[in-house]
Amino acid sequence: MNPTLTLTYFLVGALLTNVLLKLWLNARQVRHVAQHRGEVPAAFARQISLSDHQKAADYTLAKAKVSQFDILLDAGVLVAWTLLGGLSALNHFILELMAPGLGQQVVLVLSFTLISGLIGLPLSLYQTFVLEQKFGFNKMTWKLWLSDSAKGLILGLVLGVPLIAMVLWLMQAGGVYWWFWTWCALVVWQLLLMAIAPNLIMPLFNKFTPLEDEALKARVNSLMQRAGFTAKGFFVMDGSKRSAHSNAFFTGFGASKRVVFFDTLLKQLSPSEMEAVLAHELGHFKHRHILKMMATSFAMSLLGLAVLGFASQQIWFYTGLGVMPSLTSGNEAVALLLFMLVVPVFTFLLAPISSWRSRVQEYEADAYAVSQTPVADLSSALLKLYQDNASTLTPDPWYVKFYYSHPPASLRLAHMQHAQA
Repeated sequence: MNPTLTLTYFLVGALLTNVLLKLWLNARQVRHVAQHRGEVPAAFARQISLSDHQKAADYTLAKAKVSQFDILLDAGVLVAWTLLGGLSALNHFILELMAPGLGQQVVLVLSFTLISGLIGLPLSLYQTFVLEQKFGFNKMTWKLWLSDSAKGLILGLVLGVPLIAMVLWLMQAGGVYWWFWTWCALVVWQLLLMAIAPNLIMPLFNKFTPLEDEALKARVNSLMQRAGFTAKGFFVMDGSKRSAHSNAFFTGFGASKRVVFFDTLLKQLSPSEMEAVLAHELGHFKHRHILKMMATSFAMSLLGLAVLGFASQQIWFYTGLGVMPSLTSGNEAVALLLFMLVVPVFTFLLAPISSWRSRVQEYEADAYAVSQTPVADLSSALLKLYQDNASTLTPDPWYVKFYYSHPPASLRLAHMQHAQA
């Protein structure tokens, strides 16, 4: 069979499979959550009120409705960019305005990114200012949103344009193994961003102040010493100015690691519960989950770039995805954008593997936490977080397998009890 038609049929088949599977999973989630909305699961009846349980169900159902539209929108946009000729038309339009070369290709990538962002903007605004607002989670003002958007745009140009130019230049000048040199450059770039983010990037969007609660500071210091970890400092982030959701995390490398608590978390949890949450985060470091995830990410990006290195040299790769490659100018930007568009379609069926691996790591971090702190503290902290974040206690099992990076509350608490025993 003609390789162009083969790729086209393969894309259509994969896209239909994706859309139908996602809609089916979404429908299962809606049905399962709605069926259990009227009663709190027996295991949580003492800790979670019916009103909180129903709020979590309603929040989950509302997000599912938005997700259903998002699935269809993403599929339509993908078809428009590829088989309907959107990317090809944009490329030819820019070629009419500019001479072929690296500059033209950078502009193509930037234009694609801008248009894609504008297409997704209405749904993003709806999620923030309507859905999140309705359930009391949104604290973002329009002024703050505009400020964040402006900072994000400037930061994207400052950091993104050199990166795009470097990748496209390597694709042109790197020879047959350009994909390997590009991968090396991207790894260095990503490690550099991770190193500078805590001190240079994150403070542009949030305020970080030293933790002032001396009792809590003494608790977490003692925990860090028992676990054999060092940290450069303990900080509180003003997450409440954007959302009522909460979290805690580490930033930085080695001895320069920082412990960061959302201010919302400090209001929700007791000092002993905060210690248990921090012990969970330490569990990720104890089991080297961060390093393992980075290694997996780097390996997958190397494989992806190697595949792109082959595909970008094949005429059928372009024509099969709705683009006629240029015979008078480079096609590196077109190849890169096409690859980024279709890879998620072809790899979606691997999502359960990634989600399962993440859930296993959460179990391991929980097991470490209950070896360092009382299981009751972590249990009560997690239940408060599930409650305050309106996370449903009754998700559909198949939906969990595909999408959940964290285990449902019932399974998580059962594993913690088992780990302690």
